Amino acid sequence: MKIAIATDGTQVANHFGRCQSYTIVEIENNEILKKSIIDNPGHEPGFLPKFLSEKGVNCILAGGMGPRAINLFEEKNVEAIVGVHGSIDKVIEDFLNHNIEVGDSKCSHEIRDPKRN
Repeated sequence: MKIAIATDGTQVANHFGRCQSYTIVEIENNEILKKSIIDNPGHEPGFLPKFLSEKGVNCILAGGMGPRAINLFEEKNVEAIVGVHGSIDKVIEDFLNHNIEVGDSKCSHEIRDPKRN
């Protein structure tokens, strides 16, 4: 399994698309095989779900994400877990222990009704 964590410094970023970088963690048998950081290549609608899935990511953790992005990740078979907060190391530890704390998405995106302006 490979997870991506939206990262700002040593903390989980509030918005997956506007973060500084992604901490990529490769996990096998509940052990960390490799941990690396990649810079955010840019936030364009639909790009990041494709980019991260092509890197083999199965799950993304972030403080927040809009509903469209969640759907795009799901289409790529990438689970999106939002409402995550705290230090990257603690979040990884909690993820490995199946004890990840989630809350409301910290990213506010209005869902627009196409019948209304």
